[in-house]
Amino acid sequence: MATYAIGDIQGCHTEFVRLLEEVSFDSTRDRLWLLGDLVNRGPDSLKVMDLVMSLEDRTITVLGNHDLHFLAVHYGGHSPVASDTFHDLLAAPNVDEVADWLRRQRFFHADASLGYAMAHAGLPPGWSIEQAEARSRELMAVLQGNGYADYFRAMYGNHPDRLSEDLAGMDRWRILTNCFTRMRLVDRDGRLNFTHKGVLAEAPAGWFPWYELITDEPGELRLLFGHWAALEGETGRADIIALDTGCVWGRDLTALCLETGELTGVPAKPV
Repeated sequence: MATYAIGDIQGCHTEFVRLLEEVSFDSTRDRLWLLGDLVNRGPDSLKVMDLVMSLEDRTITVLGNHDLHFLAVHYGGHSPVASDTFHDLLAAPNVDEVADWLRRQRFFHADASLGYAMAHAGLPPGWSIEQAEARSRELMAVLQGNGYADYFRAMYGNHPDRLSEDLAGMDRWRILTNCFTRMRLVDRDGRLNFTHKGVLAEAPAGWFPWYELITDEPGELRLLFGHWAALEGETGRADIIALDTGCVWGRDLTALCLETGELTGVPAKPV
């Protein structure tokens, strides 16, 4: 049995299938950890979702910002933006089933027996594994509760930009959501920068990639994340591993075998 963690698929169904073939994935015994952003920007969001959902309990998924964006369009009444490519999904006969499946996924997952944890964008400095698990459960309760449509109507926004314990309701849920799914740069006071998405050499002064300010967290677990394709899979740390290797931007889709540490990649299909 093997467990493969795969970075942002983003509707790249052809590469997803090729990657599963490359690692000889066996759906009767192997498992997948998917790091979010299953949909959008690539050509085949519906095919990706149909495949992932067909694997049932062989897959553990954390939500990414593009998955939440699809849900906000479907449930929250927001309009797609010009760069969205999940129109196949919005028009699918099973769109309600797909949306219901997505809103029941988690924001964070840890497995001490494997020695790994994952979140789409990462974990803010100072968060423990226990806090991340509790905050993921808090958001999951909102998405699975009766008020989920209200959440998706009010989800978007860059404020507040820092978590504090006096926050409540949607302000708290928005910053927790942004920490799990949109974070890249932070400052030493714990604020999130939502504008810079590029390479580190062009980061504004006073802002740091979140993982550079991590000290002893996440402890004995290695942390996997996606979301930041401009890193090209490099963090400079053995305990914090970037798996968004930019398939949707013409580079690679990458899988990490958690039992062996072996990385396998397939190149993006030529456009």
